[in-house]
Order: sequence, then C-alpha cells, then structure tokens
Amino acid sequence: MAGDPYAALGVSRSASADEIKKAYRRIAKTDHPDLNQDPAAAKRFAAASAAYDLLKDADQRRRFDAGEINAQGQEQAPRWQGRPGAGGNPFGDAPGHGGDPDLSDVFADLFGQRASPRGGGGFGGFGGFGGFGGGRASDMRGQDLRVALQVDFLTAVRGGRNRITLPQGGTLEVTIPKGVRDGQVIRLRGKGEPGIGRGEPGDAYLEVRVAEHPQFTRDGDDIHLILPISLDEAVLGGKVAAPTIDGPVNLTIPRGATSGQRLRLRGRGVNGGDQHVELRIAMPAKVDAKLAAFFEEWRRENAYDPRRGMSEAS
Repeated sequence: MAGDPYAALGVSRSASADEIKKAYRRIAKTDHPDLNQDPAAAKRFAAASAAYDLLKDADQRRRFDAGEINAQGQEQAPRWQGRPGAGGNPFGDAPGHGGDPDLSDVFADLFGQRASPRGGGGFGGFGGFGGFGGGRASDMRGQDLRVALQVDFLTAVRGGRNRITLPQGGTLEVTIPKGVRDGQVIRLRGKGEPGIGRGEPGDAYLEVRVAEHPQFTRDGDDIHLILPISLDEAVLGGKVAAPTIDGPVNLTIPRGATSGQRLRLRGRGVNGGDQHVELRIAMPAKVDAKLAAFFEEWRRENAYDPRRGMSEAS
C-alpha cells in the first residue's frame, strides 16, 4: 500500500461513513481551490477527494481494507492484514472526487444557499460553483470580476470605445454605449476568470465612472450649459456659436437678454433630450472712458430700477 486514504481525511480506520463524509466536507470548506489559493491546500483537497471517492462506497472500502484493491482502486492480491504500512501519500496528484453529490452542501453551509446548476453570479466574490450537484466537482464556473471603467464625459454621451486593463492582466477594448450614465454597470459575458476544467468563464462587470466636463452638465437626457454673452449681444441680440455635445450650433440671442435667462435647443441632448442654455452677461475686462461716458449719458436719460418691487428687509 503506497498511501493511506484514512490519513488523507484525518479519520481512523474504524470511522463511520458519516464521520468520513463530515471529514471530507470539513477539508473542502478550508482547502477547496476556490476558497484557498495555497498550492498545499489544493494538494490536501485533491488527496481528500480521492480518499473520499474510495471510501464513500462501502464495497470499495471493504475491499481496500481487505487488501484486494490499492488506494487507486486497482486490483491487487492481499499482502497484509491489519494496519497498512506508512508509505507516502499519493493523493496529492489524485483526480477530483468524481462527482460527489454532497459537495454542494459544503457551499450551502458556507454561504447559506445551494449552488445553482450554472454557478450563477452568487456566493459573493466566488462567482458561483457550477457543476456541484451533478458532474465533476472540478468543473466550476470562473469567478466574476468587477472593474471600474473611467469614461470621459463626451464619450459617455456620444458612445465610443475604451481600452481597459483587466485585473488578471491583459487589455480589452470595450464598446461604450451611447448615453451611458455614471454608476451604470456594463456586463461582459465570459470576460471574467477562466473556469476550472470544463466550467464556463465568469463575467466581467464594468462600473462606469463618468468624468466631469468643464462646460456641460447632465440631468437625465438633458444637457445644461452656461453661455457667456457680451454686453452688446445682450442689448442688441444676434446669433452666436453655442457648444453642444455634437459640436457648435448657431443660437439666436434675443434683444435685451439678461443673465439667468434660459434658451432651449431641442434634440441637442442625449438620445433625443434637449440642451438648456443659461445666458450670463460678461462685462469687458476693462471699462474704458468712452463706454463709461456713454452709459453716464444713457443713465441720465433712461434710468430704471431693476430692483423695484422687491421687499425691503425688516
């Protein structure tokens, strides 16, 4: 006998079937590759899986105890009776547990629910455990990934493409849908961690973070813009170039416009929304003598009080 499956499970040769099962489940909870990345843990789990494969079947266990088969289940003539020799443990390189239907309960104990047949996206960061409850335990769905995706304002409203670096290395070009919002999550099927065995890869979830724009702000599908206009444009009106998310357009400023007045550009927002333009009169950098003299004369002849009617402070 080249190894001892009882030792791999940490039980005595007189252990009951229930004790053997509990020992296997205990090891799975601590050493399963999805729960413990330590290579030594993976070897312990593989050894426990192979041991449980052998001992969970009453007839196989009886034949092993009698020396009719070895630790790998291969036929051999009985060469001893009683306790086997203490050789090396072959289970570190043994295959998985061969589809034990009870392993799904291990993860139910850990996470308070059964693994779904496809692994789903549940169980927190483990990405699901597809394959348990049927098939081989080594066939498991890969973990899902969550990645922050930084997007500039205009790419978010217009749509476009961004290249990202994945946590496991490598880059990926991502299509940004037109009108994507800050905080929105984009799902990329099959771009998560690779599956184990024949398990499907996990998904990548990209959480969009839209950078601020120096001129535009967004409210739903509407865009807001503060547009400075000169003193003469406010008085005389006229056409000026107003920025939009799709490029500048001509905007008509009404004669006698005032700061805070809002104009609307229909259909110039996101996905059919509007752009709202708030006018703000910008004085010249320097009021020269000629301009001052003009307004002194104008005030003498046309003075008005824009605060008339406002309540006086008590």
